[in-house]
Amino acid sequence: MIAYIDGALVEKSPTHAVIDCGGVGYFLNISLNTYSKLPEEGQCKLHTHLAVREDAHTLYGFADKRERQMFRELISVSGIGANTARVILSSLSPDQLVSAITNEDAGMFRAIKGVGPKSAQRIIIDLKDKVGKEDAILEHSTAISNNNRDEALSALVMLGFQKSKAAQVVDKVLKSQGNDISVEELVKTALNNL
Repeated sequence: MIAYIDGALVEKSPTHAVIDCGGVGYFLNISLNTYSKLPEEGQCKLHTHLAVREDAHTLYGFADKRERQMFRELISVSGIGANTARVILSSLSPDQLVSAITNEDAGMFRAIKGVGPKSAQRIIIDLKDKVGKEDAILEHSTAISNNNRDEALSALVMLGFQKSKAAQVVDKVLKSQGNDISVEELVKTALNNL
């Protein structure tokens, strides 16, 4: 598996990029989100996914690991192929995609060419648990703020509670108990109210 390609950008278009790496030009299929992040020329690095089929080996390039992960999640859904996943990622940023999945907004998917009502529901059902937990882990590991509210909220999301619901309960507990409450006590009280 090729994890990334780092080299000189030779050619770019809204659908593909060619990167020269060690004298070999790699043709990578890209989304519009990745296209908008590519420089006009010079060095660039794209994280990759190699799709192997009977009749083709196709390389897809992504500006960051998060977009690549969302692509991999999308192609794991029955009926969603690599090209459809690329169209979805061209229409929605990874953050918008996660938001549409967690908020069960099928309308956002149906507005994308090639995604019908059944496919939209399948994406939401198959990925709702996956993207919520991955984002919680990402948020937890990259959290900068260490105040009690954020720590308690992060712990509740890691336990599998929906972030928006957990935030409402944590805020309610803080309002009634005050800001002096410890993280452990805040989590325990919130758990009783969820």
